[in-house]
Amino acid sequence: MAVPKKRHSKSKVGRRKMHLYLKEPSLIKCENCGKMKLPHVVCPFCGYYKGKEILKIEKEKKEKK
Repeated sequence: MAVPKKRHSKSKVGRRKMHLYLKEPSLIKCENCGKMKLPHVVCPFCGYYKGKEILKIEKEKKEKK
């Protein structure tokens, strides 16, 4: 089993881990409804993708009081 010969400095470890951070997802406007959605994904609000209806999304049922 490989064992490191010397201790890695904080700067060496930091340079390696420099790209391991969380990014905000890139969002675009839906062409049909105008809400924000992930690119290359069917809109979860209206069910359209590239101008075509892919999923039938039922309108939310009104809650009973």
